[in-house]
Amino acid sequence: MKKKVAVAMSGGVDSSVAALLLKEQGYDVSGVTFTMFDPDDPTKPYGESSCLSGGAVDAAACAEAMGIPHATENASRDFKSCVIDYFADAYLSGRTPNPCVQCNRTVKFPELIAFADREEIPLVATGHYVRSRYEEETGRYLLLRGRDSKKDQSYVLWSLTQDMLARLIFPVGDQTKETLRRMAEEAGLPVAQKADSQDICFIPDGDYVSYIERLRGIRAKEGDYLSEDGTVIGRHKGQIHYTVGQRKGLGMSFGRHMFVLSKDAAANTVTLGEESALFAHTVYAEEVNLIAPTRLSSENLTAKVRYSAKDAPARVTVMDDGTAVVEFSEAQRAPTPGQSVVFYDGDVVVGGGIIRASK
Repeated sequence: MKKKVAVAMSGGVDSSVAALLLKEQGYDVSGVTFTMFDPDDPTKPYGESSCLSGGAVDAAACAEAMGIPHATENASRDFKSCVIDYFADAYLSGRTPNPCVQCNRTVKFPELIAFADREEIPLVATGHYVRSRYEEETGRYLLLRGRDSKKDQSYVLWSLTQDMLARLIFPVGDQTKETLRRMAEEAGLPVAQKADSQDICFIPDGDYVSYIERLRGIRAKEGDYLSEDGTVIGRHKGQIHYTVGQRKGLGMSFGRHMFVLSKDAAANTVTLGEESALFAHTVYAEEVNLIAPTRLSSENLTAKVRYSAKDAPARVTVMDDGTAVVEFSEAQRAPTPGQSVVFYDGDVVVGGGIIRASK
């Protein structure tokens, strides 16, 4: 009997080819697309959408081309409460959230597994550029970077649990984007040349400040720019307009390059200073998840503080309360509260957490 697998199909190339590869490997494949919000008004948590435009329609067309069943599930309620509200609340509290990390943790993978359970499907799969394997000596499932370093998505998947990884398949983790497009073209899939998703899926124009203002029914209030010693040096448009490390868009000239060093949401102040003040050797993380805890003591341990950052050697100490202290041998630029810090042992994802502070 063929093994059954439910594939999360966003309507893009990656997840469509993931389903195609599994079918070619002999699996009994079912596709499912989760609708999250109304694309005409993303502040409304319902409608036909996904991380890519026209997701449900394109996913259904690809499923039909492959001859596999396809379902559409409404996950808008959880997406609104767990991702959209989280995103707005984080910015209003002075943090810079990563909505993809939060969506994977609280919506995408839980919803996919819940769907598979309802349909009595033992395995699930996505089109993420990562790999996984079972490690006999520790009895744990490991998450590994994608083979294509340019497309690797392990940074946003550090929160996966052992229960999830035990059921997950990542069919495209050994492939490149160019290979996937060729496979889609050869199979006659209608999304073969579809553009990759960009920016935040529920804010397609990228104007997150207007989005938060509309969602919460507020207007960002002006506040003070401060120097590092607390001196008022100007006025800003409201702290949600800025993120740590930002230089452009400050709206004032200071006679030299100035960067956002920190924000105080309660006081609505933004502290500016020289770029050198952005660098920190120590990062404090919370909500830590460990996928490969035995590798914390690895001599090859590295970490990175943003998706596009390069790994740097680090020592990670995890506390009993689920927090961690990450000590870098080389100072890192602008570790930002709300973003993720992810730990690696070579290609293996050791774990990760949400950045709370740094020094």
